[in-house]
Formats: sequence, structure tokens, C-alpha cells
Amino acid sequence: MSDSRTQAASQETTAWTTSGYLMLGLLIVVFVLTAARILGFASGNPTDADVPGFLAGIFFGPVLFVLIAKGFYMIQPNQAAAITMFGSYRGTDRSHGLRWVWPWMSKNRISVRANNVVSEKLKVNDLRGNPIEIACNVVWRVSDTAQALFDVDDYKAFVYVQIESAVRSIGSRYPYDDIEHQEVTLRSHHDQINAELRTELNARLILAGITVDECGLTHLAYAPEIAGAMLRRQQAEAVISARRKLVEGAVSMVEMALNQLSEKGVVELDDERRATMVSNLMVVLCGERDAQPVINAGTLYQ
Repeated sequence: MSDSRTQAASQETTAWTTSGYLMLGLLIVVFVLTAARILGFASGNPTDADVPGFLAGIFFGPVLFVLIAKGFYMIQPNQAAAITMFGSYRGTDRSHGLRWVWPWMSKNRISVRANNVVSEKLKVNDLRGNPIEIACNVVWRVSDTAQALFDVDDYKAFVYVQIESAVRSIGSRYPYDDIEHQEVTLRSHHDQINAELRTELNARLILAGITVDECGLTHLAYAPEIAGAMLRRQQAEAVISARRKLVEGAVSMVEMALNQLSEKGVVELDDERRATMVSNLMVVLCGERDAQPVINAGTLYQ
């Protein structure tokens, strides 16, 4: 059973407005008619019966002029105006240009253009508990003006807070780097991490009517206090990985060489000579320096 205190989400609707150019023409007509009535009354010979009509004309003419003039407002491209009447939401106008609405209605302008935010560098503990520094870039825009204006207090501040929360969540969900376990890491799987960050941001910002178009990590590094130690660890892991690959290749090459020598009958090797050849080949293939050949003029046992 849902809580009765839960706030219902607002939803953007289209407000009733009209072109401001049409109302501008009407405003000019009212001004001309009012001015003509005043000039005509002043230049003619009015009677007592004409006075009430004149007074009504000069009263309602300016009042109508002010009411029409108060209803004008301007909307720039990629901008919207939320229309409210006495605190009640009446819809959103997204038509740019000179617009007009009833003068007793309020207009709250809001930008629907794309915004670019680069978050601050945050210190987060990754999945292994190592402190790292992480930051991201987010491109976002307002997709529902009603939610952005009425469901959160300040939608821009809400975006900044949720970006920080999402970055911390992603940073603690994966290790910075991991060679041994072949896991998804922050450093090696950028596309997957960025896609998951965008999905989480959209889920967090839907309350405010915000859509994230693009996001990605802009900074990722170990915290300064462990950067040196982790660099040495990365170097050691890289050396071990390279050595493992080198040994695997050397073993396969030695096996291939012994098999071909036996199949083609080039030389007959007993167990001791085979072991010696394997040792020599492994030294040549795995050594970091070029091998210096030693010519044996005798036999293996001399």
C-alpha cells in the first residue's frame, strides 16, 4: 500500500497561448480608436448626451490597452515558459517568438537547451577498497518542464548532487584495475562504465524531468597517498603477465621443435639429451639478452 504522503509527479502539458503579433495588431487598433475618440470629442461640438459615452471610451480604452500589453512575453529558441494561474499549473508554451497569454497568468521561463557539467574530482574507495580519484562529464537537458519546476526545489542543484552520488556509486562498484581476475574495471572498460553511469543518472534524475544525453569519465587515478605503491604493483603485474605469456610461447615452441626433430629423424635424443636441449632452448627463448652460442667440439658427456 503506497504512502498517502507521497508526492504525485507533475506532467508537462501544452498551455493555451496565442501569437503575440496578432495581439500586437489588436493593441494598435485599440490605441488608434481611443486616440481618435479623444481627438474627435475635443475638436467637435459635443452635447451633454455625448459625455457619458466619451467617459466610458476613455476609461475602457486604456484599461483594455493595459490588459493586452501585460500579456506579452518573449520565448527564445530552445526555451519554454510554464504558465501558472494563482499557483495552479496551466501548461507549458514551447513556441518561440512573441507570445501572448491572459495578463493574470504568470510566466516562468526555463531553458531546455543542453547543459554541460564537469564534476569535481571525488575521492572514492573502489571495489578493492583502494582510494581513487574520479570525475566525469555529463551532458543533460530538461525534458519535462513541469517536473523540473514543481517537483524539486532547485533542479540545477539537484542535478549536481545526483551526479556526485552516481559517480561515487559507480566508482565503488568496480575495481580500478585488475589483471589477475579479468574483471570489468574502471580503467579498461570505458564504454561499459559510461553506459552504466548514464543509465543510473537517468534513473536518478527522472524525478526532476531531466534527461542525460551523454556522460563519460574525464579523470581516473589512484589517490596520491597510494599512487606510488599501486604503480609499482601495476608494473609487477605487467611483468608477471608478460613473463607468463613468454613462457607459454617458449614451451609451445620447444614442444614443436622436439616433435619435428623426432618425426623427421634428424637426431635421436635420449632423456638426458632431450632435457639438455629443452633447457638450452628455454634459456634462449626466455632470456632478456641475446644468447651467445657455445660450440661443443666433443660430445655431450665430455
